[in-house]
Amino acid sequence: METVPLPGDIGLFVREEMERARVPGVAVGVIADGRWYAGGFGVTSLRHPQSVTPHTLFQTGSTSKTFCASAIMALVDDGKLDVEAPVRRYIPTFRLRSEEDAARVTIRHLLTHHGGWVGDYFKDHGDNDDALAQMTAKMVDAPQVSPAGYAFSYSNAGFNVLARLVEVGSGQVFQEFMAERFLGPLALDHTTYSANDAIIHRTAIGHLETPRGPEVSGHFRIHRGIAGSSGVIASAVDQLAWAAFHMSDGVAADGSRVLLPGTVRAMQDTQAEAGSMCDSFGFGWMLDDVAGRRLVKHGGSINGQLSSFEFIPELGYACTVLTNCDTGRDVRDTVARACLAHFTGIERIFPKADPALNPTLAGLAGHYRQRMVELDVEAAADSLFVHDRQAAWIAALEPRAVDPPPSRLQLFAPDRAVVVEGPHQGETAEFLRDEQGNVTFMRWDGRLSARTSE
Repeated sequence: METVPLPGDIGLFVREEMERARVPGVAVGVIADGRWYAGGFGVTSLRHPQSVTPHTLFQTGSTSKTFCASAIMALVDDGKLDVEAPVRRYIPTFRLRSEEDAARVTIRHLLTHHGGWVGDYFKDHGDNDDALAQMTAKMVDAPQVSPAGYAFSYSNAGFNVLARLVEVGSGQVFQEFMAERFLGPLALDHTTYSANDAIIHRTAIGHLETPRGPEVSGHFRIHRGIAGSSGVIASAVDQLAWAAFHMSDGVAADGSRVLLPGTVRAMQDTQAEAGSMCDSFGFGWMLDDVAGRRLVKHGGSINGQLSSFEFIPELGYACTVLTNCDTGRDVRDTVARACLAHFTGIERIFPKADPALNPTLAGLAGHYRQRMVELDVEAAADSLFVHDRQAAWIAALEPRAVDPPPSRLQLFAPDRAVVVEGPHQGETAEFLRDEQGNVTFMRWDGRLSARTSE
C-alpha cells in the first residue's frame, strides 16, 4: 500500500514532542479514511545517525504479543489447539512451583494474563531452536503471585509459554510458523524476529536517558526465548499492514484467508477484565472504550525503544508510533492522542478524580513489591505519590542512569486511581483487597504488586 505524508501540523507536533522528551528518532503511521499516512523524524542513532523513514525498523517490544496470540488462534482455527484446554494437554511436563496451578492453568489464562506466576522473566536461553522449550521449562522457578485464573497481572512469561505452544501445535519452530502463516501472506517484508535480518535494513537503535542526555543503549539482540512476548522488529508501514489485517476479518492483502472472521472478532471481544493498562483484555489485545467505540491496542518497551499501536475497527482507523529512547513513553502516548483527535475528532478523556474518596487515601499508602521494581506509595491531601525504584537484584545488574520522578495519582472510584502527572500519565492503577478488606495488592503498570510490611 502506498503511503502519503502526515499532515504538517502532526509532523510539527511530533518534532516538538521529540525535542521536549529528547527522543532521537520517531516513526509514525496512520490509516484514516482509506489512506495510509506515514512519516519518519530524527535519526536512527546518535552514534551513527541515519534519517528515520517510514520503513526504518524499530523493536516493537510487547506488541509482539499480538503476533503470538494470532498464531495461537490460527492453530485453534486449524483444530490443533483449544483455548479452554490446560497447558498440560499439549506440554505434559509443564511445571510451576505450585502443582495445583500448573495443572489448572489454561491457554485462555495465558492469553488474558491470568496465569498468576511472576511474569517478568527474561533469562537468555540462547538462539538455538530449543530456546522456547528451555524458557518454558524454567517456569518451575517462577514464584506464584496469585492462583491461576484469579486476577489480571501482565505476564511476559505467559506469552513465551504460548510461543512454545505454537511450536508444539504446529510442529514447527516458532519463527518458521510465523513467517509461513503471517509474515509471508501479509507481505510484511520489513518485519522480522532476527537481528541478522534487521541489520540489512535501516534500523533504529535504542537510547537510554542519562544526566548528559540520551545515549545509545548498547543492546539490540533479542534472544529467542522471549520471541513470543517481545521479539518482533518492524517498520511503521508494516505495523499499519498488521492493523489493516486485523481490521479485515483475517484476510491477507492478497485475498487469502489467514484467520477465520469469528476468530478475529473473538480476539477483539472482552475475554477478561483488566483494571490497569486498559479497560479489559481480548485474546492478546488490550481493549478500551473511547467515546463509545472499541479501541484495540498494545504497546511495547525493550532495549530503549518504546512504541504504541492502536486501531478502531469501526472507523477503519489505526495509528502506530515507534520511538528509540526510553523517554519515548510519553511521546508515543501524546502523539497517538494527537493523531486520534486530528483524524477522527475523538479526544481521549481520562477518568475524573472524585474528591469524596480522599479520606481513603491514607489506607492505600505503603510499600509494594514486584519482581523488577519496588514501589513506595505516599498519601497527601488529595493524591497518592508512587515512587518507583528498581529491585535490588536488577539494579546490581543494570542500574538506571536516571530514576523516574514520582507519579501523582488521584482516586476516581473506590480503590481505583488515575495517574494525573508524571510517568504513566493517563494510566490507571488498582488496589485489591482480601476477604477481610485488607489491601493485599496494588496493580501498577499492569502487574500485581504485593503489599509488604516494609
